Amino acid sequence: MRTQSISRKEVPQQTISRQTGAFALMDSLKRHGVEHIFGYPGGAILPIYDELYQWEATGEIKHILVRHEQGGAHAADAYSRATGKVGVCFGTSGPGATNLVTGIATAHMDSIGMVIITGQVPRGAIGSDAFQETDIYGITLPIVKHSYVVRDPRDMARIVAEAFHIASTGRPGPVLIDIPKDVGLEEFDYIPVEPGTVKLTGYRPTVKGNPRQISQALTLIRRAQRPLLYVGGGAIASGAHAELGKLAEIFQIPVTTTLMGKGCFEENHFLALGMLGMHGTAYANFAVSECDLLIAVGARFDDRVTGKLDEFAARAQVIHIDIDPAEVGKNRAPEVPIVGDVRQVLIDLLRRYEELGIPPEPNQTQAWLARINQWREDYPLQVPEYADSLSPQEVIVELANQAPNAYYTTDVGQHQMWSAQFLKNGPRRWISSAGLGTMGFGLPAAMGVKVALPDEQVICIAGDSSIQMNIQELATLAQFKINVKTVIINNGWQGMVRQWQEAFYGERYSSSNMEVGMPDFVKLAQAYGVKGMRIESREELKGAIAEILAHEGPVLVDIPVNRNENCYPMVAPGKSNAQMLGLPERNKLEKAIELVYCSHCGAKNIASNNFCPECGTKV
Repeated sequence: MRTQSISRKEVPQQTISRQTGAFALMDSLKRHGVEHIFGYPGGAILPIYDELYQWEATGEIKHILVRHEQGGAHAADAYSRATGKVGVCFGTSGPGATNLVTGIATAHMDSIGMVIITGQVPRGAIGSDAFQETDIYGITLPIVKHSYVVRDPRDMARIVAEAFHIASTGRPGPVLIDIPKDVGLEEFDYIPVEPGTVKLTGYRPTVKGNPRQISQALTLIRRAQRPLLYVGGGAIASGAHAELGKLAEIFQIPVTTTLMGKGCFEENHFLALGMLGMHGTAYANFAVSECDLLIAVGARFDDRVTGKLDEFAARAQVIHIDIDPAEVGKNRAPEVPIVGDVRQVLIDLLRRYEELGIPPEPNQTQAWLARINQWREDYPLQVPEYADSLSPQEVIVELANQAPNAYYTTDVGQHQMWSAQFLKNGPRRWISSAGLGTMGFGLPAAMGVKVALPDEQVICIAGDSSIQMNIQELATLAQFKINVKTVIINNGWQGMVRQWQEAFYGERYSSSNMEVGMPDFVKLAQAYGVKGMRIESREELKGAIAEILAHEGPVLVDIPVNRNENCYPMVAPGKSNAQMLGLPERNKLEKAIELVYCSHCGAKNIASNNFCPECGTKV
């Protein structure tokens, strides 16, 4: 006979009570601050859902029933990205667990703290190829930070406490807990484990940077004539927004960010260069090609950022700050490696600067900033207007104008890159699958953000191909009245695939045209109980966007745009960041900068530096 569930308040920290493994799980989740769980039930996880029924009835935890486990994983992922808390999702054994894999891999690539709970066949049936048995522990080993199989319910509270600690400390990441069905049912003498009380032998992430290396970094910053801050998702994860801004302003250092780093620095600031890399701004890519000091902050020198690696910041010294020692020096050997929490390292660097009491050299970067501003004027991002159709860029700009402070999620493809170029986001208000590039991320991600932050405006920018990957989550929006606005940038293609086929595959558009079989998105939204709209002209764009934002409830809007619009600038594979497609011919680096040749050795591209980097002769 099942023991009646009691609330957490009735189980003090060291009180022993007779409970089930499922109760121990739910009580432990609640103790770790979990308020929302995204999931989908099934046979092996039913004991946990039966216990969850009691916790939902008392209002202590709310479960969001997704329509596909992948949607639940993405929602929990975005919940974490938006709040900095650990997101939680549930799935049953077998196909329920394997449906979570893409979402787990997405979180792993972007270093997002999640705890994933999967049901499993009973302990005695493990290894027997039982119904819906899958070794999800083994399947996910390469894509989790850590994982557990709970063999004894007495370990449940400790495992949950460890999982939350691991997921949220050091370099964040997903942690899997696989729970056999009979473990959830078994009764035992339950003793809770409170957050922050577990100690893991051998797991001690380095938080404080080495003082000597911090001093060395400060020395390089003081000497640099053309410094550049290259900032990634680690700055978001550590909450280093204020410290980063202070460092940039003290030394007048321009800032470029990765796709994951968007929002960590005020994007309307005159020092902000936007995103760099394959579809970064021209001025950010020219700057990284010409800087003499690159300060990498919570970034991993990803191939989409660096282009041809041996030509990435080729003349620059490098300071690399990251909490994960495996990332420091992985792709580029830095002159000054600093392992530590980004925010703490920047705090210590700024403190060291204040202790010395020596102000920066007057106008140290003035010539460098003037040069960057000239690139900014010569190569601005373009918002084309067509006589017979809307451009994707003008749709995104209108959204940015009317909802500047919204939380934006995206799917993956051209619309994602245009959004990254034209939206100006604050910290944690840009939520996109970067490392894995997961189509179908945007809609369930928006759902997770809105559940976490119900009073905030949440907008998903999707593509007509990506949206169909997880469009079933419209049902979740309808059921729980989750007020998300989804905007489909509809060009009838797998847009980025088409662009690559046009540029590199002789315009052979193999399996990238999505027109045939495309649903009527307005009617489909209405079938799910969601307001559907279509915007087809420039004249109605502004008013329709205002209507969408004002509507109380979820909205799906289909916006046909120019079918052949490409996303530029673009760095072709194997090329340096200075060699961008889609700009006027004068964008070639040799024409965009003033060439200076060394009279002693003949080296070129010395630019504004006073000394030849090859032979040291004063120019």
